[in-house]
Amino acid sequence: MQICYRQIHDRVKRIATLGVLVLGLITSGCGSQQASPQPGFPEVAVVTVNPEQVVLMTELPGRTSAYFVAEIRPQVNGIVQERLFNEGSDVKAGSVLYQIDPAPYQAAYHNAAAALARSEANLPPIRLKAERFRELIALKAISQQDFDNAIAALKQAEADVEYSKATVESARINLAYTRITAPISGRIGKSNVTVGALATAYQTSAFATIQQLDPIYVDATQSSANLLQLKRNIAAGRIKGTGPDQARVKLLLEDGTPYPQEGTLKFSEVTVDPSTGSFILRMVFPNPKYTLLPGMYVRAVVQEGVVDRAILVPQQGISRDPKGNPVALIVDGSGKVEQRMITVARAIGDRWLVSEGLNPGDRLIVEGSQRIRPGASVKVVPLDAGRKDGSGTEKTVQPAAKAN
Repeated sequence: MQICYRQIHDRVKRIATLGVLVLGLITSGCGSQQASPQPGFPEVAVVTVNPEQVVLMTELPGRTSAYFVAEIRPQVNGIVQERLFNEGSDVKAGSVLYQIDPAPYQAAYHNAAAALARSEANLPPIRLKAERFRELIALKAISQQDFDNAIAALKQAEADVEYSKATVESARINLAYTRITAPISGRIGKSNVTVGALATAYQTSAFATIQQLDPIYVDATQSSANLLQLKRNIAAGRIKGTGPDQARVKLLLEDGTPYPQEGTLKFSEVTVDPSTGSFILRMVFPNPKYTLLPGMYVRAVVQEGVVDRAILVPQQGISRDPKGNPVALIVDGSGKVEQRMITVARAIGDRWLVSEGLNPGDRLIVEGSQRIRPGASVKVVPLDAGRKDGSGTEKTVQPAAKAN
C-alpha cells in the first residue's frame, strides 16, 4: 500500500514537471512572436548629377506667309474679253492672264501714229526755211523779225513732233495694258471676274492674286522678356550665343509632325508690339512640294545657344514647397538627407534644367522621398531595384541627345 502511494506520487510529480516545461515552451513561443525587430533605415533611390552639354531650343508660335504676293488689277478701262489661265495653277511671270477689249485703244494708237506722221512731214520745209533765212540774215537781205519768226516756227514744229511721239507711246502703253500679264511667277488663286465684266483702271478689288510659295516666309513671335533673359545669360557666360547653326531653324507642323526642310533666320523686328510685349522673327523655308500654305499655324524651333556644363535632373526628383519654390532632396556623404532650394530654368523633355542649387556629384533622391525628412539617415538603393532589368548600381543622369 505504501509502495503504491509512492508510485502514484512520483507519477503526479513527473506530469506536473512536464506541464511546467510545456507551458514554458508555449510562453517562450508567444513571446518570440510578439517581439518586433529593430527598425532599419528607409531606402531611397538616387541619381548622381553629372554636367553635360545641352543645346537650348525654343519653340515659337508662328504663321506662314507667301514670299511674294501680287494682286492683279487692270490699268485701263474696258470689257474683259477672255480669261487665259486656270484657277489654282502655276503661272510664269509675263504670261497673259486677262484680255480687255483692245479696239478703242488700237484706234487711239493709230490716231496718235497718224498725228506723229503729220508732224514729222511738216518739219522738213520749216527747217529748210529757217536755214535759208539764216543765210539771208547774214547778208541783211531780210529783217531780224522775219528770221526770228522762222526760228520760232522751226522750234514749234520740232516740239509738235516730240509731243506726237509721246502721244504714240502713251497710246502704245494703254494698248499693251489691255493684255493683263503676271508680274511674278507663282500660284494664282480664284478669279474674281468673268468674261464680260467691266474693268476699271486701278480699281480697289483685285481680279486675282498670285503668291510665290517656294520659298515661303514663317513669322514667329518671341517675348521680349525671354530675349532679355537670354542676353543676360549670354553676358554672364552661362550660355554660348555664337555659332553657325544658330541661323538654322526647324519647323513643326500643325499636327506636330516635323517639317523635313530646314529654314534660315532672316531678321528680327526692331519694334516690340506694346499690346503683346513680343516681336517678330522672320524665317525663310524651302517649300518645293507646297506643303506649307499661307496662313498655316506652325511652331518654329529656334536654337538659342549652348550650355557647356548644364545640370539636368529627372522631374520626379524635384518637388515644390507650399510657396511653390522648387526643392530637391539629396543624400550627403554621411548618408543623411539634405534639403536644397534650387532654381529651375526650364523643362527639357522629361527633365529640369537646374541653374542653381545642385552641384556635380550630388546624389538626388528620385524615389522614396515620401518616407523621409531632412536630417534623417537613409539607405541608398539602386533606382532599378524593384525592376526585372535592375542593374544593381546607382543611376546616373544620362546626357540628352538634343534639348527641345
